[in-house]
Amino acid sequence: MASYFDEHNCEPLEAGQQPNHHLHLARLLLDSGVGAELELEFGRIFGGVDGRKQPPAAKHVIDGLKSTNKFNADEKCAVCLKEFDLNGTKELPCRHKFCTDCIVRWLKLVNSCPMCRVELPTDDHDYEEYKKQKERVKERQVALDELHNSMFS
Repeated sequence: MASYFDEHNCEPLEAGQQPNHHLHLARLLLDSGVGAELELEFGRIFGGVDGRKQPPAAKHVIDGLKSTNKFNADEKCAVCLKEFDLNGTKELPCRHKFCTDCIVRWLKLVNSCPMCRVELPTDDHDYEEYKKQKERVKERQVALDELHNSMFS
């Protein structure tokens, strides 16, 4: 049978040596998911949207926007407030339509729809990882709420 130290890949403390309580606390927070929630909360308080500046949309997303000629005669671009031109209108995956020039300029600055704020993919690996982590925190909260409701309803 393996010893505790072999199972956890660590060394026993020397005589008189004190454990690193800060390290243990940090590991506990990271493993429990509380660390991710704290990071999101501090970012919300001290930073922009969720503590991070949104990067531009990925180049392949901007290049892949589909053109559309399906719009009402009185529909206007929400960015420039001009009526749409034939062959000069792009549609985002969320179905909102914009002038080609307006939406391309917008997406080169921010990766979200100007109307509904649905986020598009980016070329920023760190930001994509941050979005995944944020989604995991939401999923964990939903699971905890379901567990709580099943026990107390």
